[in-house]
Amino acid sequence: MRVLCVGRHAFLSEHLCRVFGAVGALCEPAIGPADVPARAARFEPSVVICEGDLLTPQVLASWAHEPALSGVPVIAVSMTPRSDDLIAADLSAADPAATIYLPSLDRARLVALLDSVRGPRGVSAPRDWRLQDAAPTAVHQL
Repeated sequence: MRVLCVGRHAFLSEHLCRVFGAVGALCEPAIGPADVPARAARFEPSVVICEGDLLTPQVLASWAHEPALSGVPVIAVSMTPRSDDLIAADLSAADPAATIYLPSLDRARLVALLDSVRGPRGVSAPRDWRLQDAAPTAVHQL
């Protein structure tokens, strides 16, 4: 699985690479949405993992027109523990999606998340998906 990890700066994109690389993904960091098309053209990702607050309707629309990104699932993640941490409200009508609180995922859930994007239908939550805040997290295990 080839994962393009997008953060607002190098530290965050590299951190995403460490988290997903620890479960066997081949990762490439990208800094900000503008860096994604060129990196994707060279790297050919299976999925894009992006900080949720970087995603806007304009960003997603521009990525959809890029040959290297048009069929690639995008997963929004967050490092902040806010319960209202959702993608911008103007996305909710056309593209319902939520930001996944990354520290709540243990190793098994990270693997399940990546496995969920392997199929031809794109991203879907694993059947046994449950968040357990008390469980050890992937972010803290690394």
